[in-house]
Amino acid sequence: RKVAHGIRAPEPRVAASIAHQALAARLWSAALGCAVLHGRAPDLHPRLLHWDPAAGAPDDLWLTEVRARPGDADTVADLVLHGHLEPLAAALRARHRLAPGLLRGNAASALASTGRLLERWARDNGRTGAADRARELTAHLLAHPLLDRAGTLTEAVFRRRSCCLYYRVPGGGVCGDCCFSRPPRSSPRAASG
Repeated sequence: RKVAHGIRAPEPRVAASIAHQALAARLWSAALGCAVLHGRAPDLHPRLLHWDPAAGAPDDLWLTEVRARPGDADTVADLVLHGHLEPLAAALRARHRLAPGLLRGNAASALASTGRLLERWARDNGRTGAADRARELTAHLLAHPLLDRAGTLTEAVFRRRSCCLYYRVPGGGVCGDCCFSRPPRSSPRAASG
């Protein structure tokens, strides 16, 4: 409801999609940033990671105990995709009728953006090894079976195959990685995503 009110979402599923993508970005940032910069990822097990939806970033997520896990792509995928995003997607599909492709597109888009920002930060700060690791780890994660059909990654950009529905927000448009070049006309009976 907080997201719906904040963005003036015309329908709950639009807010659910935007909230999903924002949370995905936060989770990818924590795991990918640590994996790239330190070679380890924080254990984001649901018993350790807590979320307060009433709080604002960065105070809305916290760990009750910090445990390091390996920073390889398989572990990061297990922590983020299997530990959080897939269970969250199942709940959102059941409650808000969001298409699986839309939610996987959100996860992939958030990952691609996180990887791109991390790579840019590392290059700007003279950490070319970290920049290379960010690009490689992001590409490996985007090749994961849950994400490999969510979009296309090239040297310069990621283009998703679904839409997050942001164009339905008053004043919204299409995102930089959207499958649409301009906002589509709405159809009440069309499947989302």
